[in-house]
Amino acid sequence: MSKNKPVVVIGLMGSGKTTAGRLLATALGMPFTDSDPFLEKEHGGTAAQIAVREGAEALHRYEAEHVLAALAGEPKVIAAAASTVEDPRVREALREAFVVWVDAADAVLARRMSSGAHRPEFQPAAMRARREDYFRQVADLTCDVGVLTPEEVRDAALRKMGLPADEQD
Repeated sequence: MSKNKPVVVIGLMGSGKTTAGRLLATALGMPFTDSDPFLEKEHGGTAAQIAVREGAEALHRYEAEHVLAALAGEPKVIAAAASTVEDPRVREALREAFVVWVDAADAVLARRMSSGAHRPEFQPAAMRARREDYFRQVADLTCDVGVLTPEEVRDAALRKMGLPADEQD
């Protein structure tokens, strides 16, 4: 695998997409982009604010827009919102990327999300029911972040891509 291919980190909320994505971007020497800052910059609010203001459909459209735009540019590491896998255009575009699915048991994800106000009503089981088949379709690598640290996710991804893992952490 070449560093000229984009890397996309997918998963439900609380799975650590941003953390794993940043570590991968640093290891690969690639730019990093995340849906949360994109939404704030391009659409004037957090995911929760946009969902209230414009509805979930608009939010998911904006999240898909982020991934499609990022994949169209120079290769980078992309932390993609979970909703993006529901969009057939995104799933098709992901064929050209190396996709890492970070996942954990629903109880782990719910516990991670309970401390924040991002989505206080977050129900991982409902989100998983809608998206798990899509995650499986697009993932080149699945990492259980209930047992793996973000550094171990990075190293597993690098190894799967045929690159030396960063064993110094």
